[in-house]
Amino acid sequence: MGVIAKQSIRGTIVTYLGIAVGVVTTFFVLTRFLTTEEIGLTRVLIDAAVLFIGLAQLGTNTSIIRFYPYFQDDKNDHGFFFWALVVPFVGFCIFAVIYWACRVPLGAWFGDKSPLFVEYYYFVLPLAFFMLYQTIFETTCNVLMNIVLPRAVRELIIRIGLLIIYLLYAFRWLSMDGLVIAICLNYAVAALINLCYFFSLKHIRLRPDWQFLRENKPLVRRYLLYTGFLFLSAITSVLAPTLSSFFVTAKMGLDSTGVFAIATYMAVLVSIPNRSVAAIASPQMARAIKEQNHEECSYLTQQVTRNMLLICGFILLAIWINIDLIFHILPNGATFAVAKNVVLILGVSQLISATFAICFTALNYSRFYAFSLLLSLILTASALWLNNYLVPLFGIDGAALSNLFSYGLYYLLVLLTVLPLCRIRVVDKRWWLILALLALLFALNWLWQTYLPAKNIWFDSIARSIVFLGLGALIAYKAELSPEINNQIVHRKSSNRQ
Repeated sequence: MGVIAKQSIRGTIVTYLGIAVGVVTTFFVLTRFLTTEEIGLTRVLIDAAVLFIGLAQLGTNTSIIRFYPYFQDDKNDHGFFFWALVVPFVGFCIFAVIYWACRVPLGAWFGDKSPLFVEYYYFVLPLAFFMLYQTIFETTCNVLMNIVLPRAVRELIIRIGLLIIYLLYAFRWLSMDGLVIAICLNYAVAALINLCYFFSLKHIRLRPDWQFLRENKPLVRRYLLYTGFLFLSAITSVLAPTLSSFFVTAKMGLDSTGVFAIATYMAVLVSIPNRSVAAIASPQMARAIKEQNHEECSYLTQQVTRNMLLICGFILLAIWINIDLIFHILPNGATFAVAKNVVLILGVSQLISATFAICFTALNYSRFYAFSLLLSLILTASALWLNNYLVPLFGIDGAALSNLFSYGLYYLLVLLTVLPLCRIRVVDKRWWLILALLALLFALNWLWQTYLPAKNIWFDSIARSIVFLGLGALIAYKAELSPEINNQIVHRKSSNRQ
């Protein structure tokens, strides 16, 4: 866990520097200088690109992590990274043709409420290409146990670039066409940086080792079967995270998408710590499963679920305590305040995902990975049905509820699958105590707001933040709900004394 702790802490520091830039961009530039329709356009373009790359990867993003230990030895990687780069390119070409052919039906679905998206329909292709290889090079760096710079590219450099682009657009130094083109080029720069860093880490062979493949035909068959399976799974699973945005865009228009996007940005802050943890914990999980070390798998899973519930739960609590103040400070905050409940609902969904994502990772790397396809089908089917039913009834609140219900069902089924099949213990006593602590703090916050209302919104938010976050942190530390965090605090104290 030493490597995980070290890399995760560094990655988290970089991530939160990026968050600072993202907060300025999202809450003080976008809301001030862009209309809700323009915010909605940028959101749906990126969501479409994310969906595209999820399919174009053909399952390689996960298979890179799982199978790298099988190709790696003391001498070389036997041309493993050749396939890691070529297979996604083939996938991109295939889905670029399909995307081009779907222009008419998709244009008809979005055209009535969101004609601006139809106008920039084809810009999704270059954006998706650059995002695809930015992601692939980040994953290849992850398996080499170097996540800090790729994390800086994703969380910091891209966001600084977007901040500059939005400011240029705000002061009309860029047209709408220039804005969309600049966003594409921003991801191109990110992909180029990751490419250079990847080749700087070690000598990379981009020539396939045919002899190694001939000598390890069972491994090749397993790789192809696993990657092909993940591709089928991706067809369903990558749809779910973006469905709400697409349904809001198609049924309510880009104005509503813009409001929903701001609420989503707030909620995503909850799961930020999991990005660094997952990036470094996934290769560790892959190695433990390869060695059939169930004790290590359980130990790693319990650590991740416990710490993610504690850290991400406190972030959600901090956001909810200050939600009224956030909308008060936000430029044009009254326009976006209608999404207050959306922030909480999506925040809970993000908390569930951050806490139990490691369980799906374990299932994917185990010999029972075929079950993930069935679970992904259930996730997508439930998300489709719920969005189609709830968005017309409840608008953006319905989109948020569909996200929560579908992911809640999904991770419940993941747990019911992982526990008996993979023999992994997911939570421990401390996890339940953390859950009880969070429930208590949310209840106390509600009681304060209900029975001790304050006229000054600044005083009220600051007072509740100090009381509930401070009380929660003190209880968590004294009760040692997270030994890892306590050890880090003690270590820092001893270092400062020296």
